[in-house]
Amino acid sequence: MFGITHFELFVVAVFLLNVTPGPDTAYIVGRSVAQGRGAGLMSALGISAGCCVHSLACAFGLTALLAASATAFTVIKFVGAIYLIYLGVRLIFAKPAVDEARGEARAAGTPKSFRQLFLQGFCTNVLNPKVVLFFVSFFPQFVTAATDHKALAFLTLGAVFVAMSMVWNSFVAWIAGSVTRRFSGKPSVKKWLDRGVGSAFVGLGIKLATASR
Repeated sequence: MFGITHFELFVVAVFLLNVTPGPDTAYIVGRSVAQGRGAGLMSALGISAGCCVHSLACAFGLTALLAASATAFTVIKFVGAIYLIYLGVRLIFAKPAVDEARGEARAAGTPKSFRQLFLQGFCTNVLNPKVVLFFVSFFPQFVTAATDHKALAFLTLGAVFVAMSMVWNSFVAWIAGSVTRRFSGKPSVKKWLDRGVGSAFVGLGIKLATASR
């Protein structure tokens, strides 16, 4: 089919990759903890849009060019790391503010709009050079070298990857949002959840910054 080989193995591999926690999962959990299920789902949609960009780039050769350039890899790596650390620090130092009308605790500052959440999720994925290398090293293994439809094969695999990732990320957002709602009346628990997720973000950012090719 379109020059795709071992499709069943590809599906199994993508499932295993999705259930392995990484920056995307951490970001979705963080946004779900901060603003609930809707925020997590919108963040998941932004991440899926980022995967669409990687799929298109892989299909038309841009990802291979980025992966071959040490300078491009380094620039993307540090931009992505700084972005993750920035998000983590904001969560760690977010101060709860009491809503006098409702008597509940909420994160300080104005909640992010769905547009902002989408764009942040998009940037988190697009600025992760590990995703670039994943697409350029993983996807070709399932495309027949002799096929005349390489671009179509990459786009098909990309569509399957995005669909599976969106389903899993939505599930993660739903679960994380449910936990948050359960503890919404306990600001001290919410504060430590934020700090835990924020610390994970910072850790992932440092790991990304020190990662080698």
